[in-house]
Amino acid sequence: MAEKPDKPEMAWRVVGALIGLGTGFVARKAIEFGWQKVTGKKPPADPDSLEISMAEAIGYAVVMGVGMEVTRIVATRTAAKRWQSWKQKAGGLS
Repeated sequence: MAEKPDKPEMAWRVVGALIGLGTGFVARKAIEFGWQKVTGKKPPADPDSLEISMAEAIGYAVVMGVGMEVTRIVATRTAAKRWQSWKQKAGGLS
């Protein structure tokens, strides 16, 4: 009997979580590095601080939000395709 497609298997959930953590960390560091190179300033540690301009706080939030989400989507979809490919190859060997 085939697995239900709406209930991911536990192994994929663990792999997906680890991929999400790893890519999130790398993406955040890359975005912070890029922000510093482009603006010449360190990224705002606390965008809610009144010492940071509204434009800078919003700009950083937009860049960080879009960058992190795009990274998550790309990493998750790539990993899912490779997972499915691996499952098909492993299933064909038995």
